[in-house]
Amino acid sequence: GKYYDVNGIKMYCEIYGKGEPLLLLHGNGGNISAFQKIIPYLSKKYKVIAVDSRAQGKSIDLKDSLSFEMMADDFNSLLNQLKLDSVNVFGWSDGGINALLLAMRHPKKVRKLASTGANIFVDNTAFIPGLYQELQKDYNDKKNKVFTDLNEKNERKVFLLDVFEPKLSFKDLNVIKCPSLIISGDNDLISLEHTINIYRNILKAQLWIVPNSGHCTFENNTKAFCDNLILFFKSKK
Repeated sequence: GKYYDVNGIKMYCEIYGKGEPLLLLHGNGGNISAFQKIIPYLSKKYKVIAVDSRAQGKSIDLKDSLSFEMMADDFNSLLNQLKLDSVNVFGWSDGGINALLLAMRHPKKVRKLASTGANIFVDNTAFIPGLYQELQKDYNDKKNKVFTDLNEKNERKVFLLDVFEPKLSFKDLNVIKCPSLIISGDNDLISLEHTINIYRNILKAQLWIVPNSGHCTFENNTKAFCDNLILFFKSKK
């Protein structure tokens, strides 16, 4: 792996395989290892660029604030440093949100995007029953705690991201013009209705509900999942 200076942080990145570039974006509090099962499949067909997002994994972030918008701008800046004009993007959970925001803020950079388990706002309609209340309770339990060490501070920033962000509306997605594959497990943490509304608000979107799957849609039938993903990225549509 290698570090890149991106917008005042050091972003950690690993590159596998060769071919057209495919950017992988992990979920909340995760890192590149979230994709250890799919990288071997995807890197046979693509140059896979896997990153640790701001404040997570091996990326070094000394700043106080964190937002999905900052993260989207980080990935744009990283792609500039890698001298890549445009890439395919696959994001899971918070990474799925990042994929959508990258396409919204830096449309020229995204050829096609696949997003699994993303939510675009936070309320009890976006999540399965009980999850929103659980997040609120966690927040209330921890909100007065003082964090001194950098890791704890970053963990808190990342946690707060899920409690309060993103703050988009379905209509905001109308600006996304690239072909998009919107994915959810049939037993996801994100409500099916929310996922369908994301799909409905993107012009060139396809919807894929993965059967017998939780939030991590590529966990069980990994090869079949990757085959489908590759078909989407390769198709002319």
